[in-house]
Amino acid sequence: MSETNETQSEGGDWLPASDATQPSESETVIDSTTAAADPQTAEIVAKIKSLRQSIDNVDTAIVSLLAERFKYTSQVGVLKARAGFAPADYKREDYQIERLHRIAVAAGLDPDIAEMYREFVVTEAKKRHARIAAAGGDPGVLDVFA
Repeated sequence: MSETNETQSEGGDWLPASDATQPSESETVIDSTTAAADPQTAEIVAKIKSLRQSIDNVDTAIVSLLAERFKYTSQVGVLKARAGFAPADYKREDYQIERLHRIAVAAGLDPDIAEMYREFVVTEAKKRHARIAAAGGDPGVLDVFA
């Protein structure tokens, strides 16, 4: 992949000299001429690219894990529907709040971020469980638009 394509695909700070424009106050653009003249800048840009690749890898893992998680919660929804259970399980939710808070603190993550994650997945799982129950136990598609 060429330097220009890499930059465009990651929405990066690195532009070939011919594409350099005056950056706004809220952005920094490093062109290839600037980096060539300043090895320290080139090293920083290379480190940023490497870190962004790591971020992309983590994002891929997160989305894959979310898909796997929702497959499991759909199975729970099928079982709840068969048994006539309600979509919500507030005792489980309380347990998850405490558990994810502990995990976040131990990992050095703001517990509020863990709570936002928990709120998202619980809300989506309840919606799916309700749809599964309404469909007579058919889990359907893992799709928020279903």
